[in-house]
Parts: sequence; structure tokens; C-alpha cells
Amino acid sequence: MPDTISFARGAPSADILPHEQVREAAQRALTDDWETALSYGVGIGHPGLCKWIAERHGDVDPAQVMVTNGSLEAGAMLFASLVKPGTRVAVEQPTYDRTLLLLQQLGAELVPIPLEADGLDVAALEAALADGPIEFAHVIPNAHNPAGCTLSIEKRRRLVELASEHDFFIFEDDPYRELPFEGEPLATMLSMDSGDKVIHASSFSKTVSPGVRVGYLVGPTEEIAKLSKHANEQYISPNMLAESIVLELCRSGVLDENIAFVKGELKARCDALVEALRESIPEAVFVVPQGGYFLWLDLAQGTDSKALLAEAKGEGVSFVAGPDFMMSGGENSLRLSFAPVPAADAAEGVARIATALEKLRAGTPA
Repeated sequence: MPDTISFARGAPSADILPHEQVREAAQRALTDDWETALSYGVGIGHPGLCKWIAERHGDVDPAQVMVTNGSLEAGAMLFASLVKPGTRVAVEQPTYDRTLLLLQQLGAELVPIPLEADGLDVAALEAALADGPIEFAHVIPNAHNPAGCTLSIEKRRRLVELASEHDFFIFEDDPYRELPFEGEPLATMLSMDSGDKVIHASSFSKTVSPGVRVGYLVGPTEEIAKLSKHANEQYISPNMLAESIVLELCRSGVLDENIAFVKGELKARCDALVEALRESIPEAVFVVPQGGYFLWLDLAQGTDSKALLAEAKGEGVSFVAGPDFMMSGGENSLRLSFAPVPAADAAEGVARIATALEKLRAGTPA
């Protein structure tokens, strides 16, 4: 049993990373694609990978695709292009902490929209639109980070309708789309959009490994051209070697094989975590994730999740406290990432959190 069990970081443990497959793909890329892999590219990234991504998204025009150094960079570039001081931006609550940070740095006026078990509260968004124009909405539709929920098909359709009716962009921030535990990925809002209002982002960090740092945007041709020009001016091109390796994994079918393997591992880890929570912390209220990496739970009112985290570290376990993902609130909430915790360690990790919770409430120092 490890000395410390960390539910904190949104990254898989090393034992489920496809190191051999990546090594072999790198060898093939440096045999068959070495000139592209080892040269400067252009702002859109590797043209072959752009074409593969375009096909993966229902044969969209490759001119609608650009590859970036991870989807976080894609989001940061998009925010910098579309968001100015005072821009009214709808954000889910809770949401990814770096989204809040980036938008706050740009001076956006953030409009918090609560989440429900099936994703963003569309009625709350409609009420916010009635209060004033929204220019941009950030939505994490699948296996939400941190909330773990998945946006229903009905809500996806309505959001696209609202974007058209009220003339705002949707940033469909979707790095976990390929990782549903059961069945095929749900249709994207991008695929439902006929008005050039959806800009979709995803990543190979979750389907290959975080270290490859390869993400992408798919959206209106005009916006992609503007962003790729900016990318070329800023850093010439993203990492062409990493993209050549990823393209080899995609073309060879190894990517899909790895996705199937990772989904099975993640489901086993999630199931073990859910079982352990129900056994050791029955007061915890949560949506059971349908995919991805994360579970968000609420404890009894009055619980201080930051104080609980300090206590938990003394027990050899960590997580992320809820307020980190909120504009306000979240004091009795926490995010658990099951991706880095093997199923065999989940019960022990949760037991340590339960012990820390008991000590906190008893006033016993760690």
C-alpha cells in the first residue's frame, strides 16, 4: 500500500500509460515521417493530423482544424482572441480551475451557471441571457472536470439553439469525450451546429498520455485561420515530433485499442471508488461518473473541505477542495480523481479520508 494515496491530480498512473506503443510509434514516425517530425511546421500544426481529426469529427473541412500544445493552450488562445475586459462569459459552477484563472486574468465578467446531474442548468442560462447579452459560454460536456457529470443530448441541442438565437459562441471543452465507460461517445455540439457558433476543443492527453501535449480546436474556418495565424506569429508551430507520433498511433489503430483499454481501467477505478465511498462515507452525495477521471462529492453542510484536506494529508491521502473550482461556495465539496488510483487502493484511500473527517469533527489534531 502506498504511503500517500493521491486523488488530487487529473492524470492516470504510469501503469496504464502506453509506453511501448508510443515507443514503437515514435520509431515508425521517425522512419516514415521524419522530415515533417523534425522540421518547423505552420500554425495549424501537422497537416496530416489535422486531416485525421477532421475525419474523426464527421469529415469536416480540415481548414476548420488546428493542432495545439494541449487543449489548455487551445482554450487560452481562444479566450485571448474572444474575451476582452468586461466580456460577459457564462461559466459552469463548479468548473475547471484553470478556466476561471484564465478568464479572470482577461478581465471577463463571469456569469455562474449551476450544474445538474445531466450537466449545465439550461434554464439558469436562459435566465442569465434575459438579464443581458452573453458573448461566450464555456461548457465541459462529457465526464465534467470537476463534477463528473455528462451533458444530456437534449441539453446539447438546446444550447446550440440558444447560441444561434442569442448570438454567442460556445466553447465545447471536451478532452474526455472519447472516454465514456459504456457505449459510444455522445454527439458533439459541434456536429449539431449549423451557424458557426460552436468551437470544439479536445486532447490526446487523455487517450495517449499527458506528456505528449497534443490538443486541438475544430471550429469556424475564419476563427481557426485567425488563431493559427496568431500561433504562427507566437511560436511558429506546435510540437511537430509529438504530433507525428500521435498521427502514427491514430493511423495504425493503436489509439482506438488504447482507448478501449484505458476505458476499462478507468471504469474499474471509478467503480471501486464509488463502492468505497458508499461504504465508508455514506453521507457523501455525488453523481456517479459515466466516464472520464473525476468524481465530485458534497459532504454535510458545515464541513470545511480545506480543513479536511489538511487533516487528510496527515493521514496519507490527498484530493482537491471544492472552493478551488468555484467563484464562491464549494466549502463542503471535494473533487476526487480516480484516474491515478488503482482499484485495489481505492478503499484504503477513502478510509483515510473518512478517518480525517472523523478527526476533524472531533477536533482531534492530525
